[in-house]
Amino acid sequence: MPYKLIAIDVDDTLLNDHIEVTPRTKLALKQAIEAGVTVTLATGRMFASAQKIAQQIELNVPIITYQGSIIKTLLDGQIIYERYVPEEAALKLYEYCEAKGLHLQLYVDDILYAKEDNERIQGYSRLSNIPYVIEPDFAALVRKPQMKMLIIDDPEVLDAAAAELKLLIGDIAHITKSKPHYLEIMHKEGTKGHALQFLAAHIGCGMEQVIAIGDSWNDHEMLEVAGLGVAMENSVQPLKEIADYITASNNEDGVALVVEKFVLGAEPS
Repeated sequence: MPYKLIAIDVDDTLLNDHIEVTPRTKLALKQAIEAGVTVTLATGRMFASAQKIAQQIELNVPIITYQGSIIKTLLDGQIIYERYVPEEAALKLYEYCEAKGLHLQLYVDDILYAKEDNERIQGYSRLSNIPYVIEPDFAALVRKPQMKMLIIDDPEVLDAAAAELKLLIGDIAHITKSKPHYLEIMHKEGTKGHALQFLAAHIGCGMEQVIAIGDSWNDHEMLEVAGLGVAMENSVQPLKEIADYITASNNEDGVALVVEKFVLGAEPS
C-alpha cells in the first residue's frame, strides 16, 4: 500500500547542522507532494518558528507543533488539535523550578516567555528564530493555558529533574527530552504520536500509510504508531533500536533518501 502521509521532525532531521533544508531534500519533498502525498512537520518548535521552516519547503497543510500539543493549519491558522498542560501540573512545575532555581520558559498564545533575560533564553531564541518576552510575574502567567513548558539546563541536571518531576506530575503530564539540555512538559496527549494519529484520521489515511522520521527520543511515539518509523543515522541509540529503518544523517540528506526510496521509488544513491 503506498504511503500517503510523511511526518518529519525539524531539528537534526529535516534541517542539517547549518539549520538549512538542502536542495535535494526540497526537491524530494516537492516531488512527493506532486505525487499526492501529504508532507507535514512534527516538531517541538512553536508554530511561529515551525511556520518559517514549512514555508521553505512550500507546505500548505496542517503542521504538528509543540511536541504534538497543537496541530494548526498554515494557510488560515486554524487549530484542529490542541492539548494544554493541566493547570495543576503547570503550577507544581513552576513551584519546583522556583525552588530549584531552574530556568523555565512558558508558551502562551504562541508567544515565548521567560522570567529573566539570560544566555539560555537568548540561545533558544537564536536557534528557533523567534523573539521572546520577559515577564517577571510568572505566577500569573503560569495560570494561563500552556502549550508546553520547557526547562533548559545541563543534561545531568535535567535527568535528575525529570526523575523527580515524574514522581511529582508524571501521572497528569507528559515529560520528555527534545535535546540533551531541553526538558519539555506537555499534556499527556500532547505527543507527536497522538497528534500524528489524529492528523492521519483527519486526512483519511491509515497508520500503515504513514512514514515518521526523527532523531530524538521525543520522536519515539510517532515512530511507534507509524507504518514506517525512520530514525536518522545521527539519532539517539534508543530511537534507532525501535525504528523500522535507519537512514543517513541530517547532513547527508537522510530525509531525501527515505522519500526517494519509499515514496518515489528511486534507487538510493
